[in-house]
Amino acid sequence: MWTTSTPGDAAFLDAILRRAPVTSALRGRTLVNLTADTPGRARDTDAWAVRYGIRYLDGAIMTPTTTIGTADAVVIYSGPEGLYQEHRQLLETLGGSHTHLGAEIGRAAAYDVALLDFFWTAMAGFAHAVAVAKAEGVTVRELAPFAKGIAAILPPLIDEGAEEVERGDFPGAGNPITSAVSSMAHIVETSEAHGIDAGVMRAAEGMARRTVGLGHGADGFLRVAEILGRRHGI
Repeated sequence: MWTTSTPGDAAFLDAILRRAPVTSALRGRTLVNLTADTPGRARDTDAWAVRYGIRYLDGAIMTPTTTIGTADAVVIYSGPEGLYQEHRQLLETLGGSHTHLGAEIGRAAAYDVALLDFFWTAMAGFAHAVAVAKAEGVTVRELAPFAKGIAAILPPLIDEGAEEVERGDFPGAGNPITSAVSSMAHIVETSEAHGIDAGVMRAAEGMARRTVGLGHGADGFLRVAEILGRRHGI
């Protein structure tokens, strides 16, 4: 088995692997790629591996590199179940938890992209909140305890939201999308009054307003996910 994880993306990996001497050396062996990229690139790499007789597992490391070798590491994989089980004992020497997500080679990358979407959107929101607070004379230290309180609200909302999406039912009693639109507008107004770019919140407000315009103003906020995915039949 040959395992790789680079600090770049699949393009960087391709520059290493897709050279005749390396490709020839990998023929008949198992390649485990933990260099995160898009689901499409995972499928492309798999097609290349099949073409050259290389057994392939795709994956991603979902925790900081400093967790590797510790109990805090989280690694996900996709590809043939038998191939994963064959090398599982060796893979687990990386420490932490290891999860095989299915045979479809792009699933690990799909999880990775979706979860990083959540993470970086949240971090962008926190960075923007800090800028707005500072503009209003609130220090980061003063804001932080309340920001952590907001973060603590999210876990139960994620569980509830998962059930709503599965049911296709988005009850908005107590907190409809129309209320979200109003608070988003306040954020945009306050930001721009201080000359702070509100592009991310304007985009979120636009998605919410589109959902309201389609007749879902009384629904819960995650109705937005259905509207976003509608063009793909999600």
